[in-house]
Amino acid sequence: MKLHHLKPAPGSRSTKIRVGRGEGGRRGKTAGRGTKGSHARGTIPAWFEGGQTPIYRQMPKRRGFVNPNKEYFALVNVGRLNEFRKGSTVGPDELRAAGLTKKRGRIKVLGEGELKKALTVRAHAFSVGAVEQIQAAGGTVEVIDE
Repeated sequence: MKLHHLKPAPGSRSTKIRVGRGEGGRRGKTAGRGTKGSHARGTIPAWFEGGQTPIYRQMPKRRGFVNPNKEYFALVNVGRLNEFRKGSTVGPDELRAAGLTKKRGRIKVLGEGELKKALTVRAHAFSVGAVEQIQAAGGTVEVIDE
């Protein structure tokens, strides 16, 4: 058997129906599409939304976007850590108990203000300025991995 001997199975192929060949024919004039409307016309683009303002034109008007993959931190400045006793360990639980952070979750310490006490500070992230200030005051920095 060769390629030129192959034929489709009987009944699997039907002849093409020629539509729109005049008003007198069985499938003339509207060619079985009825009258008017989007189905009587050509193809509709995939982005067409039925006449309402499309989403890509609404986006500039819509407010706010929250990226579900972004890491959000509760921010605490170094100057606020002076409330704690000298030599104490300050972690997320102590910061929440003191009212410095409201959110549960990750905490980042920033370098705003001046630290006057030696503290052991535990947080999820630190700015470079915060690390320098804590170490200059004689304290230590511990990064928490949770």
